[in-house]
Amino acid sequence: MSSAKTREALRISARVSAELLLVIVMLAVALWLLGRMWSIVWPLVVGLLLTTLTWPAARVLRRRGWPPALAASVVTVLFLLVSAGVVALIAVPVASQSGQLTDGVVEGIQKMREWAAGPPLNIGDAQINKAFDTAVARAQEGLGSMVGAVVTGVSTVVNGLVTAVLALFLMFFFLKDGPRFLPWLSRQLPGRLSADVPTVFERGWNTLGSFVRSQAAVGLLDAVLIGLGLWILGVPLVLPLAVLTFVSAFVPIIGALFAGFVAVLIALVSNGLTDALIVLAIIVVVQQLEGNVFQPMIQSRGLGLHAAVVLLAVTLGGSLAGIVGSLLAVPVAALIAVVWNYVREQLTDPPQEPDGTDEPDSAAPVPS
Repeated sequence: MSSAKTREALRISARVSAELLLVIVMLAVALWLLGRMWSIVWPLVVGLLLTTLTWPAARVLRRRGWPPALAASVVTVLFLLVSAGVVALIAVPVASQSGQLTDGVVEGIQKMREWAAGPPLNIGDAQINKAFDTAVARAQEGLGSMVGAVVTGVSTVVNGLVTAVLALFLMFFFLKDGPRFLPWLSRQLPGRLSADVPTVFERGWNTLGSFVRSQAAVGLLDAVLIGLGLWILGVPLVLPLAVLTFVSAFVPIIGALFAGFVAVLIALVSNGLTDALIVLAIIVVVQQLEGNVFQPMIQSRGLGLHAAVVLLAVTLGGSLAGIVGSLLAVPVAALIAVVWNYVREQLTDPPQEPDGTDEPDSAAPVPS
């Protein structure tokens, strides 16, 4: 081995390690600051997500000559009316039936436990029993958290109301002044940042809007189709299961599995094994239609994330921040991918022009 090459390799490894440690420390400090400011960041995030849903309507009104303030006001009022109608027609019945939904899931898990303990499996191992007990506890906690998130938006009613009010005000200002933000930001930044940062913001906004609108549309279609199938079979708690399906659509992969598992358990407890298998078949068919028909039709361009990356992001987000982390994991991963792709574009060397003495094409336009 060459001593000079070994020393150089060690120096490079030490320098890279030190740089990585600095980056990790910076990220840790940024996450700590984010946690300290979460009471402000969370309404900002909710306001941005609501703006992505309502911006198309505001854009149509602005293109028709409406003043920005009037267009934002009309869209905000319409959004409030629609939200109030949804709460009155859906959220109240869902909240009243949430206890039955949790009890049904627990009873279904107990039936599966009894079936696994009998022939032909004859599973009586203590670890299996412990796993089922853990599944029961997590089902109770998870469903309670999911229903609470649907009804209140956060862990408590007070925090939910504060978040909702702040998010609505922010949504109004984003709808009113959003198009002026990037030009203003460009004027405040020096040098290349005046072009780079607004470009990244614009790409991130387009990606976030594409994700939120497509997931909302796909989730609504899934909820309607699966809810219709459950209603035809006479499965109880159709409305809570449909709402759970819609909310779970915002957590790719894991959300669909969770909502389908709950629906099959409720059908197993109430209607028996045959209807449970039919519900499972309905869910599989709807998920295939979602992946091969609905998603390509509604989402014009994907997030550019591999399915494994989506799965890991949802798992990490859920472990770090529970339901909120699972909901925000994929948009955050997509925004990180947007920033990374832009940085990679800027760091990539431009293609080298071939050497030669050929005359330039006379038909090529000459820049003025």
